[in-house]
Amino acid sequence: MAVAISLLLVASLLGSSCGCHFPAIYNLGDSNSDTGSVSATFGRVPRPCGQSFFGKPAGRYSDGRLIIDFIANELKLPFLSAYLDAIDSNFRHGANFAASGSTIQPADDKLFDTGFNPLSLDIQLLQFQQLKERTNELYDQAKKPDITDRLPRPEEFSKSLYILDCGQNDLHYGIITSTEDQVKALIPSIINQFAAAVEKLFQQGARVFWIHNTGPIGCLPTVIINFPPKPGNVDQAGCIKSYNELAQEFNKQLKDTVSQLKAKLPGARLIYVDIYSAKFSLISEANKYGFVDPFVNCCGDLHVECGKTVVVNGTEVFGASCSDPSKHISWDGIHYTEAANYWVVNRILDGSVSDPPLPITKACL
Repeated sequence: MAVAISLLLVASLLGSSCGCHFPAIYNLGDSNSDTGSVSATFGRVPRPCGQSFFGKPAGRYSDGRLIIDFIANELKLPFLSAYLDAIDSNFRHGANFAASGSTIQPADDKLFDTGFNPLSLDIQLLQFQQLKERTNELYDQAKKPDITDRLPRPEEFSKSLYILDCGQNDLHYGIITSTEDQVKALIPSIINQFAAAVEKLFQQGARVFWIHNTGPIGCLPTVIINFPPKPGNVDQAGCIKSYNELAQEFNKQLKDTVSQLKAKLPGARLIYVDIYSAKFSLISEANKYGFVDPFVNCCGDLHVECGKTVVVNGTEVFGASCSDPSKHISWDGIHYTEAANYWVVNRILDGSVSDPPLPITKACL
């Protein structure tokens, strides 16, 4: 009996050292992790996006891979297909519901008018529910390989990893439409809506959550250009101090809420990932890590957006990319380059900025 118990203990320890096997990833969020939703729905992401890795536009607002792509690679899974992309999508190992310009807050006419996306978090959640329901129906109807080989396995929904990366656009929307005090007052409501989404995912069978907080919005080149900081409102990194303080307040309340959800959702594992600190470290020490000025984007400039063509003083100007995107942190003033995404993901995957401090390869239950 003692020998059997010892063997079981050894087997358990050996199994834990090998890490997790997540059969699939389901991702909800905004442009920081959109792999093709907006591109498929509202028009293809233009060149030169995708130039550094894919060699063509690949639905991502970057010159190459995003953090979600590197996460999939770390877990030995293929890149996630966007749920809304009807061309050559494969959901066997998960799906991506993230959409550029989306918010946690339910979309309304005001959001549309300011250029934000109708595919808010609640809509993404409905899309996940539909994917799950239709998958179950198809498996119940007929287990034909030609029908089910590109679909998730119904029994694997509860074993998969659920990633949420959103909130940046809620703050951005607030900054351009109201005062900073009003944005701060709205944060509890936004966080409550986020918590409700997590609870709904839990009710749908999700058990392991990898939750990114929001990055330093006051460091985005487009924000600094469009909302120049007043004297005294610049932090040590050169970012807009008050906007970063809004992000920090959002993150504080998000972390508190995640802690509450841990107690409220028995059998779930929620990992809060401080992506803000990783991104701020990169921006504040850009030169140290081999990057140029973090407030100069690689693609496009003050006069023309990345991939767009405008007429300046009678001459057509194209928003082209720089000669070496790998030296830049910002791709287009909002989104990161592949090189910057790679740098950040290497600071978050080992669990050193997470609560609890678990590497993503050991995050399963």
